[in-house]
Amino acid sequence: MKVDILAIGAHPDDVELGCGATIAKEVANGKKVGIVDLTRGELGTRGTAETRQVEATDAADILGVAFRGNLGFADAFFVNDKEHQLEIIKMIRKYQPEMVLCNAIDDRHIDHGKASKLVSDACFLSGLTKIETTYDGFLQTQWRPKHVYHYIQWKNIEPDLVVDVSGFIDKKMEAVLAYKTQFFNPSIKGPETPISSANFTDSVNYRARDLGRLIGVEHGEGFTVERYAAVDSLFDLK
Repeated sequence: MKVDILAIGAHPDDVELGCGATIAKEVANGKKVGIVDLTRGELGTRGTAETRQVEATDAADILGVAFRGNLGFADAFFVNDKEHQLEIIKMIRKYQPEMVLCNAIDDRHIDHGKASKLVSDACFLSGLTKIETTYDGFLQTQWRPKHVYHYIQWKNIEPDLVVDVSGFIDKKMEAVLAYKTQFFNPSIKGPETPISSANFTDSVNYRARDLGRLIGVEHGEGFTVERYAAVDSLFDLK
């Protein structure tokens, strides 16, 4: 299955928080999008790996993505080495995305920055013909995504580009709140964490409103890029 966009997150819920509205918009525009989570989020203070799996499935259904997979890396302990790179390369070559969206380049959770570099390296290596990989017994061909963009998470990283996601913030928030054990939900009991407060949930919305304000629209999602963004004409810029 070839996809237009492959969104990758260190944990289930990273993609929803970082680029959920962008995904919902592109799906509505007819693009095929898939999600791959690197870990099951098993070390999260609230919930379990099993509840996160159910929540991730529900969130994927809300966003309307074509598929969601999980590589089962060790939460907090995966590293950027050959073994982990090859597993991601197999996913890139399997789905042949034109674009990869991945974790923030630097963030509060150490997994986010690690995943950012790991995925970026794998995207490059996936284009090398002498790296051989097989999937389901078949030899894969090389594939390198044309674009790798990093979404923004806990830290207020200055974006290189902002996507107008007006009209899709409600879908994003619905997908985020599908993670009932993780985010603010008065009916769920558990220890307080930095992301379980109503203030954090509100911050997801007001960041989108603020980024939208800065580009003259209702809501926006920001990304950093690995190379200069190119346009055919200055008039392509909004």
